[in-house]
Amino acid sequence: MTTFTPTTAAQTLEIVQWAVAEETPLEVVGHGSKRSIGRPVQTEHTLDLSKLSGITLYEPEELVLSAKAGTPLAEIEALLAENNQEFAFEPMDYGPLLGAEPGRGTIGGVFAANLSGPRRIKAGAARDHVLGINAVSGRGEAFKSGGRVVKNVTGYDLSKGLAGSWGTLAVVSDGTFKVLPAAETEKTLVVAGLSDAEAAAAMAEATGSSAEISGAAHLPEGVVGRFLEGGLKGAARTVLRLEGFAPSVDYRLDLLARLMKPYGSVETIEEGQSRVLWRDIRDCLPFADATPAPVWRVSMAPTEGHKMVDAFRRAAGANAYYDWQGGLVWLRMEADPEAEILRKLIAHFGGGHATLVRAPLSLRAAVPVFHPQPPALAALSARLKAQFDPKDILNPGRMAAA
Repeated sequence: MTTFTPTTAAQTLEIVQWAVAEETPLEVVGHGSKRSIGRPVQTEHTLDLSKLSGITLYEPEELVLSAKAGTPLAEIEALLAENNQEFAFEPMDYGPLLGAEPGRGTIGGVFAANLSGPRRIKAGAARDHVLGINAVSGRGEAFKSGGRVVKNVTGYDLSKGLAGSWGTLAVVSDGTFKVLPAAETEKTLVVAGLSDAEAAAAMAEATGSSAEISGAAHLPEGVVGRFLEGGLKGAARTVLRLEGFAPSVDYRLDLLARLMKPYGSVETIEEGQSRVLWRDIRDCLPFADATPAPVWRVSMAPTEGHKMVDAFRRAAGANAYYDWQGGLVWLRMEADPEAEILRKLIAHFGGGHATLVRAPLSLRAAVPVFHPQPPALAALSARLKAQFDPKDILNPGRMAAA
């Protein structure tokens, strides 16, 4: 097995062109923090982008940053923090959940997986903040999409279209992202003792209010003790985050507390602990237990997620908690991934999609890791693959069986 480690975009292009000419598939990786998500990739050669690293442009006053694909996200976020800026989409770090140390993810991986965090309900995901990319298709052709300013797109925006394709359509060599000022402070309002259904109603009311919350999650009794290093114990907690200037946060916190009072007792988590809590929620830390026990990431309508979980628990055992106002459900199983039951219930409760983000290799090879697409959408995906990677060179079989 050969591992190619390009240091420039030109070298990346040459390697892909060689692979196309030889009809030899490549596994495309950065630092490998998300390597175990998806179906096992069977290739003889690896395209390792970890040396294709470095921030190439940062203009804080213009709110724009460009970096090569292998640049560690931790390095970028540290630079942004020095300038009181951030990626508003709050990208998740999959490392701890998948048994790796935190901070190994790259900016290329952020784009490939279309990462986001609890702030997605307000700010969107990575694709909503990418301004442009330089990439190499599976045909061995270099191309560019977008640029370095917000208003640069006419026609179809390939930058957004390729986000979340997990390296199966093109190899991104560098990208440009929009950055935003970081909030001066944050606080979290906590409502104790709600059932999953009550929490869904409370979060919906909070999200629709003028309090302008930037995070809404529900931590049921079975998992609440695993947040804040055990700092939350006992009854379930429904948590609502407020960010911004201190006077605004205090005003909105008071408004939100009055709004939530009919649901139960409320308390406040101050800035330091609030940041830790939402990082725990973002990175699925309660299930980062150094085991291969299956973990599912389910996205569906916020009003239906808790109903699906209740029905699922009647058929199989699982622990769960909710982010995105209930629209993102994290499920941890004991052994069997229960894919068929889970996906039938998702369809029954209005639709959505489920991704098996952690499981032993044998299980990832046996079940569809990514949610099966409807026939029309699957046909469209196949046509896109044929256009961008007709010889199936890039990460073959990672998202769906060939």
